[in-house]
Amino acid sequence: MVYIPTGTVSPDFYGGEREGDNRYANSLVALDARTGAVVWHQQLVHHDVWDYDLPAQPTLADLKHDGKVIPAVIQGTKMGMLFTFNRVTGEPVFAIEERPVPQGGVLGEHLSKTQPFPVAPPPLVSHAAISEDDAFGLVLVDKWDCARQIKPLRSDGIYTPPSLEGSIIKPGYGGGINWGGIAFDPERQIAVAKTLTLPVVVQLIKREELASVYKSNKYPDSQFARQTGTPYGMRRELLMSFLGASCGQAPWGQLSAVDMVLGEILWQVPLGTIEDLAPAFVPNLELGTAGLGGPIITAGGLAFIGTAMDDYLRAFDLKTGREVWKGRLPAGGQATPMTYMLDGKQYVVIAAGGHPVVGTTLGDYVVVFSLEVSGQDH
Repeated sequence: MVYIPTGTVSPDFYGGEREGDNRYANSLVALDARTGAVVWHQQLVHHDVWDYDLPAQPTLADLKHDGKVIPAVIQGTKMGMLFTFNRVTGEPVFAIEERPVPQGGVLGEHLSKTQPFPVAPPPLVSHAAISEDDAFGLVLVDKWDCARQIKPLRSDGIYTPPSLEGSIIKPGYGGGINWGGIAFDPERQIAVAKTLTLPVVVQLIKREELASVYKSNKYPDSQFARQTGTPYGMRRELLMSFLGASCGQAPWGQLSAVDMVLGEILWQVPLGTIEDLAPAFVPNLELGTAGLGGPIITAGGLAFIGTAMDDYLRAFDLKTGREVWKGRLPAGGQATPMTYMLDGKQYVVIAAGGHPVVGTTLGDYVVVFSLEVSGQDH
């Protein structure tokens, strides 16, 4: 069997030219490896207008559930939700509910009235709306700046549709869960995932107004798209203060552990600090940062992950979430580490190449650490 997570057709933020749920889009599709035939599929986002493609690879796991061992596949999503299926039949391991979501899209849009939500595990990121009172600030003046930006925008929680006035999409199109996916410990039945909670602004612009808005330089930090063939252009940007901090409440990046037998979150900890990132007058706070890459889990019960903007590789105790070690890298660790044995000793290695979008130090390093602690390998 081949398991394929999919995205949707262009454009990302307007679906008026593609009515319906858009079958096979934003879905986990299982193919027969011998013939290419579809064995089963499950759509995790109906009629996507949020850029909520499935960017992470599926994870295969044998789950102990209701007294049986189920051959499962776990799919992490940009919405911060884990969907779990029997990988042979496609049946959900944890039930999926269709829940009402915000409506009132732009003229010509065909929003789905409901979206699928797993009853367990709970979302790993907040799905709540964001208001002026929720604005984050490193200092009072940038908190005020965030509140000023939030005030005119639409925010109804997850699946708020893009709008002409501008909508806050939270979690943003970076996730939730993104590249790197999740790691799974088959002995402890624990899944570990890195998540982001960075709200973004998406605004649809009438076709006849797009050129003038773009040339006005009113939004110097926005990305614009023509969305050719539709009535609307689009602009999008991270919702950030003038100091470069997200306007959403910290922690912005987290590492989460989930008991996949019970479908419960075991722990969540901030992942990354603002070391070397914030102005000199701001203390080095553990706020969790943006990043790309995933975790690995060793048999000894350690979760290793890089990804954060402060260029550290970290190890966490799988039972408690306590950070037990970190090592500074010469460039950004926006990659998933791996582990191997050589001459009886265990090592962890990561490619430290940085990432221009994340804004970390660029390089071409491969960095290796030994896992010996008190004479025991982990």
